[in-house]
Amino acid sequence: MAPEDGITPISQLGYEACRDELVEVVQQLERGGLDLDTSLRLWERGEELAKRCEEHLAGARRRIEDALGSDRSDDA
Repeated sequence: MAPEDGITPISQLGYEACRDELVEVVQQLERGGLDLDTSLRLWERGEELAKRCEEHLAGARRRIEDALGSDRSDDA
């Protein structure tokens, strides 16, 4: 979806914003009653949001591992 649609590009969203929007997308899809095009658009957005959440979590995991690794090398 283009930024001119008033929707923030996923690449600019933090973890919490991605997660919250993903929850909203899932709820909309679960409620049903949407036409096929809208459902597909929401599903695609949800997939991208989930991917971005995973990227945020992987980055956080790397930072923790790096911090723990530097703590261990300081102790040696």
